[in-house]
Order: sequence, then structure tokens, then C-alpha cells
Amino acid sequence: MFELRLLVPEDNVENVSDALDALDALSVSVEDADAHTDAEQALFGEPGMPPPKEGWQRSRVIALFPTEPAAREAATVLEFQDFFNGCSILGVANVPEQDWVRLTQSQFAPVEVTPEFWIVPTWHEPPAQARQVIRLDPGLAFGTGTHPTTRMCLRWIATHGLEGQRVLDYGCGSGILAIGAAKYGAARIDAVDIDEAAVESTRLNAEANAVQLNAGLPDKAEGRYQTVLANILATPLKLLAPLLCGHVAPGGSLVLAGILERQADELKEAYAPYARLQVSDSEDGWILMTATV
Repeated sequence: MFELRLLVPEDNVENVSDALDALDALSVSVEDADAHTDAEQALFGEPGMPPPKEGWQRSRVIALFPTEPAAREAATVLEFQDFFNGCSILGVANVPEQDWVRLTQSQFAPVEVTPEFWIVPTWHEPPAQARQVIRLDPGLAFGTGTHPTTRMCLRWIATHGLEGQRVLDYGCGSGILAIGAAKYGAARIDAVDIDEAAVESTRLNAEANAVQLNAGLPDKAEGRYQTVLANILATPLKLLAPLLCGHVAPGGSLVLAGILERQADELKEAYAPYARLQVSDSEDGWILMTATV
């Protein structure tokens, strides 16, 4: 395979990307051309919402083609388009053949939650000190344990114990929090998500870890729970405040993640009519917020 690399101003990224799709590129990716320099820009967006920008001020657009002639023909076609003004061609390069499966696996090592609690891909052996293990491979649904928000939720589960509890994992993704709850003694677990692929992923991961839980769409969440977990993002968490708090049994725990440190006050304000949130953990600019309802 061959990649065509372009330097594209922010305003032209969408047009160039659409043109590359029309030219039968196998894939098109966009990255910050100034990454790892003082001019690097951070772009933050949330699932289900439009991206804040189509690209960076100086974007590197990389298109993959099956052959070198196809890549060079695409470059030639683009050069004659009006919207290509201000863009430049960085070159066409051969992409070496690799064992992509092995390369991908090498990027996912066991993840420590606590010294005794680990998330371990199926191609790795658990560390010797692991007393509790979740077996989980990267998949379509969010939640492999590599993100700080997931680790903080699992740390909370491991250090609080859920023996005999009824637990709700709202926005379950891969099901990793629900599985963690089962590993730490929860008696009944409902794991729900708006994405049917996440629901199926949760079911398969639960089977792989030999735990029992009920996975389904959000309407499967019924009644009150001793613990409600929601690792989503700040905007949907604010909108869900009355619903999530309504699912917490009196004296029960609400555990929220997917929140940046700078968003703490707006979450406290959104939940103030229902619960008193506090910051219980932090990692790499993300926080875990909890409340007793």
C-alpha cells in the first residue's frame, strides 16, 4: 500500500477529505501537522456532538491507496482543483507490510488498577501479583482500562466493595465497570447503553469473564440501586442528573466519570438539586466525582 501525504489549511480539510474519498482512498486520516511542537493544538469533542473543528490550523492529511499509481493520480487530480489552493503535497510513500495484529496487540499491555487488580488482554498472562483480573481485549466499545476515567471507576469499585449490592452501569461501553462490580461481589448488575454494539460487547465480555449481568438498552434500567456508575462525559452527565439520581437508593452511591478538572463546578451545580457531588479521585486532568444520595 502507498500513502499520499498532504499539508492542508484548516478551512480546506473537509473538501480535501471528501475529494480523497471520491478518488477511492482506502482511508483518510487527519492529524495536527504541528504535533509535539509549541504550536500543537488540542481539540476536544464529545460523542454525538459535532466536532469543534474539521481540522487543525495546519493539518496533515494522509490518504491510503492500494498502489503507487493510484496515489500519484489522486495527487495530480487534487492539484487542479480550486479548493486545493493553499494546500501542498508532501509526498507519496510506500507503507511497509506489517503484522498488524501483532503490532496492535503489542500496544495493549496489562493495565494496573490497584497492585492486586489488573485488566489483562487475552494474549497476556496476568502479573504474578494479580489477585483479581478482568480479561478484556480492545473492541468496538469504549472501555479497555487504558483511560484514566475507567481506571478511577475501577479503583473506586475495588476499594469500596459491592458485596450483595444491586448495581447499575449506565453507558456501559465494553461492560468493564459492570464486570468489575461483579468481580467485587455485586449480586445483581444491570449494564445499559444507547449503542447496541456496546450492549453486545458487554454480553460477550461478561461471558469471557464468567460473570452474570443483565445488558440492554437504557430502558432496562429499573428501580433503585445501591450503586450507580456512569463513565460518560460532562455534557450528557449534566443532562442525565435527574435520571441517574432517581436510580440511586437512599443511602446509595453515585459514581460519575468522564469529567475534566475544569468541569467540576458545573457538574456540582447540575447535581445540586439531587445530590452533593465531591471530587474523590483525579488522574491526568480527569476527575472522579461521587455522592451519597
